[in-house]
Amino acid sequence: MNGTVPLRAFIGCFTSNEGRGIVLAAVDPRTGALTAEGTVETVPDPSYLAVGHRGSGQVLYCVSETAHGAVAGFDVSGPVPRPLGEPVATGAADPTHLAVCQDHLVTADYGSGSVTVLPLAADGSPLAPSSVLRHEGYGPDRERQSAPHAHQVVQDPSGGWVLSVDLGTDSVRVCSLDPGTGQLALHSVMDLPPGTGPRHLVFHPRGSHAYVLGELRPTVTVCRWDATSGVLLPVGEFPLFPDGAGVAVQPSAPVVSRDGRHLWAAVRGTDTIEVLSLDETGEVARVVTSVPCGGHWPRDLVLHPSGAHLYAANERSGDVTWFDVDATGVPRRAGSLAVPAASSVAFA
Repeated sequence: MNGTVPLRAFIGCFTSNEGRGIVLAAVDPRTGALTAEGTVETVPDPSYLAVGHRGSGQVLYCVSETAHGAVAGFDVSGPVPRPLGEPVATGAADPTHLAVCQDHLVTADYGSGSVTVLPLAADGSPLAPSSVLRHEGYGPDRERQSAPHAHQVVQDPSGGWVLSVDLGTDSVRVCSLDPGTGQLALHSVMDLPPGTGPRHLVFHPRGSHAYVLGELRPTVTVCRWDATSGVLLPVGEFPLFPDGAGVAVQPSAPVVSRDGRHLWAAVRGTDTIEVLSLDETGEVARVVTSVPCGGHWPRDLVLHPSGAHLYAANERSGDVTWFDVDATGVPRRAGSLAVPAASSVAFA
C-alpha cells in the first residue's frame, strides 16, 4: 500500500493477443479478491511489471516486449496512473522482465540475449540506457538455446548485486552495478546442467538461498547465496515431477512463502501449481502436492503482500485466479477475474 490509495493490482497483458494493456484491479483487503477498475492501453505488450518507490509515492514500470523493446513508467500514487513521459527504447529486442535496482531500471532482453540498464530521473521516469551487457554462449537445445536468452533480472536481498537468469546459456550471471555511472559489470557466473533452460529464480526470505526454476527441464535448483563475495553456488537439484509429468511442460514462476517453509512453482502444460516443502536449512525441497492453476498456461505466480493469497496469471485462458494460502502451504482456489492474455501481476 502506498499510503494515499488502497492496495491495487496491476495486470500486464499481451496486446498482440487480444489483451488490453495494463489492467487495474481493486484488491479486497479481507479476501484478496480482484475487481477490475480500468485499463492503461498506451504501451504495446506490457508483459511484465515492477514497482519502485520515488519519494513518498510509487512508480509502476512495464516492459514493451516487442522487437524494438521499450520500457515505460507510471506514477501510481494517485487514483489514476499518470504516464511519466513517453516509452523509452531499450536498444535491445524483446525485453521480457525488469527490476528496479539501485535507482536504475534493469531489463532482461530475451530476444537479444542482453541486460539493459536505464537510469531513473528524480520523478522516477526512465532515461536513455546507460549500459547494455550482452551475454555469450548457447545450450544443447537447438530450438530454444541456439543463442543467449536473458529471461529474468533481480536484485539480491542485500541490494548490492544484480542477477540475470539466461535460459539460452544454462546460467545465472551475477553483476555489479555502479550507481554513479549506471554501468553493469559481470562478476561471477553459476552454470547449470546443460539443457536446464533456467527461467526465473527467487530468494529465500533469509536471503541465504535462492531457487532456480528450469523451464526446459522441470527442476528446482537450490543454491547458496553469499552476498559478501557475490557468488551463487548450486547445492541440490530437485525434480518437480519425480515420476514424470505425462505431458510436455514449461515451468514458469517460482514463489517462496513468507515463512520460508514452502515453494510454489507454476507449470504450463500440466496447468498446475506444484507445492514443495523446504526444510529448516532451506537446502532440501520436496514435492508435497499439486493443485490446478484455475486456468490454462500460468505465465506468472505472485504472492499478495500479506502472504495470505497467491495469484496465477493464466495467459491462454485469459484470467487471473487467486488462492488462499495458510501454514499448510496448499493453495485453495478462492476466485478468478477475466483478463485476456494475462501475463504478470504486481501490487501497489
